[in-house]
Amino acid sequence: MSVNLPQLRAFLAVVDAGGFSAAAAELGMSQSAVSHAVASLEREMTGPLLIRATPVRTTVLGERVLPHARIALSAARSVERIAADATESMAGTVRLAATPTVCQGLVPGLLRHWSADQPRITVRVFEGDSAEVAAWLEDGTADAAILIDPPPATAGRLSGPGPGTLLATDCYRAVLPRDHPLAGEPHVDIRDLEDDPFLISPNGCEARIRTIHSLAGLSFAPTHRVRDLATLISMVQAGIGVTVLSEVSRSLIPPDLILLPLRPQTSRRLVLTGPHDRPWHPAIRTLAESATVHLARTASGAPVPAGTAAAFAAAHAVTG
Repeated sequence: MSVNLPQLRAFLAVVDAGGFSAAAAELGMSQSAVSHAVASLEREMTGPLLIRATPVRTTVLGERVLPHARIALSAARSVERIAADATESMAGTVRLAATPTVCQGLVPGLLRHWSADQPRITVRVFEGDSAEVAAWLEDGTADAAILIDPPPATAGRLSGPGPGTLLATDCYRAVLPRDHPLAGEPHVDIRDLEDDPFLISPNGCEARIRTIHSLAGLSFAPTHRVRDLATLISMVQAGIGVTVLSEVSRSLIPPDLILLPLRPQTSRRLVLTGPHDRPWHPAIRTLAESATVHLARTASGAPVPAGTAAAFAAAHAVTG
């Protein structure tokens, strides 16, 4: 048996892109070359790996091969990046996973900065919920992730498996219509919202919002649960109720709503990190150092390129 990296790369590209044509465009190859690479891999495996449908799906054999193919490609990329790092010519693609609020509130400003500061590094974003982000990081779908409150053991250095770097301390805010009776207050106590219908999006923030209620001695009984953040914001706009969101969501809040510091105070840590049990893509260190310098510069009052306000606000959120 002779399985090679180009075969695995083509197989993964077809799975991730959902078809041969899209995979060919992603890889910069002809569709026939991608088809040939996958077919040759299937001959080596003595069985079909893909169901040629729209979108393409994996067979049972393909599902067994998939995680190993991801790990093999991830390891190969790490070796390539180590070689590039040794010659001080950092370049390549880093696949970065993050949750929707982080993708919408923090990542755009960082992408803009990285594009200017590290033009040889391409960052591709994968958006998913907290469980998906963690799974993508560990199975090789993503090279790096911005994790929410990872264990302390994974928040420190950047040279390999283990620690990461803190990008933001993200505090929680009450989200109210501007005509709400409390909208003019310097901060809001969660107990003062007890009579308002409470809205919640059942995502990674729910546990922290439960904690806020518990610290205030309140039961947690939301009136409405909605999955989509845009729906949640629209319902607050319509006066249906109030909610609590993290500071990183500020850039998503329309002018007729207001975010106010919340009591009791609580926050979450947003940490840029790599996989726990594999060597890291060396460019993660470069991106983290670049982000740290950028955020320190913005904190000192140096000029910030247009469009990075959301990243600045998220990375330097303070309790009110």
